[in-house]
Amino acid sequence: MFADDQASKALGIELIEAAEGHAVATMRVTETMVNGHDIAHGGYVFLLADTTFACACNSHGPVTVAAGAEISFVAAGKLGDHLIATATERTRYGRNGIYDVTVHRETPDGPEVVAEFRGRSRTIQKASR
Repeated sequence: MFADDQASKALGIELIEAAEGHAVATMRVTETMVNGHDIAHGGYVFLLADTTFACACNSHGPVTVAAGAEISFVAAGKLGDHLIATATERTRYGRNGIYDVTVHRETPDGPEVVAEFRGRSRTIQKASR
C-alpha cells in the first residue's frame, strides 16, 4: 500500500518499520510545511500520523481504510524537525480496529511528544477500477 502512496512520498514520508499491527514512519518539517505562525501546519502532522496509522492497520492483509480519526496537538512542530510517528494497534473486532499513533521529535533531553492521534479503521472490499 505504501509503495503506491504518492501523497506521502511527495512530502518525504519514509516508512521505517512495518509489522502486524505496528508501523513507524518519519518526516522532516520543511519550509513549505510551516504556517503563518512559523510552526508546522497541523495538517502535515496529521498526515504523517494518518499515513503511519494506515500502514499499521493494513498490515494484516485486507484493504483497510480510516473510519475516523482525531488528533491532539501537544507541542508545536518546528522547521527542520525530524518527526517520528509510531502506530500501535489497540484492538481489532470484526471489520473494525482502533490504533494509537504518537508523533514525537528527538531532543537532547530525549523524545518530545508533538501529537497524539487515535484512528478507527474499517476493512472493506477493494473496489475495482
